[in-house]
Amino acid sequence: MTSRISHTTIDSRDAHAQSAWWAEVLGMQQDPDDPNEPGHEECMIFSKDGRTRLLFIEVPDDKQIKNRIHLDLRPTDGTQQQEIQRLLALGATEVADRRTPQGLGWMVLADPEGNEFCILRGDVETPDHYASS
Repeated sequence: MTSRISHTTIDSRDAHAQSAWWAEVLGMQQDPDDPNEPGHEECMIFSKDGRTRLLFIEVPDDKQIKNRIHLDLRPTDGTQQQEIQRLLALGATEVADRRTPQGLGWMVLADPEGNEFCILRGDVETPDHYASS
C-alpha cells in the first residue's frame, strides 16, 4: 500500500488573494462549481488536468522566518530569467540569487505574503529528465 499527495496546503493571511496570485503564476484554475471568493477561509486551485492541487487556508499568524517547505518552479515555455521578470511584475519579491556565473542554480523569490519559492532553469534551457512527456 502507498499514499499519494492529494494537495499541498499553504497557510495564508488572505486565502482568496493567495489562490488568485498562485493561479496566475502556475496557470491553474479554481473549481467552477465551487468558486473561490473574497472572505473564503479555504481556497483551492487545480492544474488543468486536476491532478495537482494547492489549498490556501487562512490562519491568524503571519509567516515566521523561513518556510519549512517551498515550491521549486521550472518554467515550461521560457527561460529562467523571463519567468523571474514575469513573477516580479506579478508582485513577487527577490529574496536571494543563487545562480552561478555559468548559468546554473536558482533564484529565490517570495510571494505577496512572503512565502519563499525557487525558480529553476527553464525546460528550454535544460531538460528535466524526471518529467514524463
